Amino acid sequence: MRGLTRPTRRRFGQGLGTALALAGLPGILRAHDGTHEVTVRIERFAFDPPEIEIIVGDSVTWINGDVAPHTATALSGDWDTGNLERDGQGRITFDSPGEHRYICGFHPHMKGTVVVHAKTDG
Repeated sequence: MRGLTRPTRRRFGQGLGTALALAGLPGILRAHDGTHEVTVRIERFAFDPPEIEIIVGDSVTWINGDVAPHTATALSGDWDTGNLERDGQGRITFDSPGEHRYICGFHPHMKGTVVVHAKTDG
């Protein structure tokens, strides 16, 4: 990793961590026996990660790392975290399968998707 700047190394590490987490996701989907919580960070006017996959009954927590306020608001209008100030958190539990697209109510160019899978017996 010689020749890489500190921010480049950090991004590489974040990307590697995300790749490893996603590589394990199919196993999680098959062996899911309870509820889990997934975190989505809001930074630099973007949802990170922008798309997540969970199982019915799981929760997603959005954490705002920006100075500006944000929301995670379903395009369907079915759910909304409310206003999240800096370091604020909003949590939503998903009880039915489907694809839930969302935006920030203040900054509609910010987009994300929560894909909720039905529970399976493994």
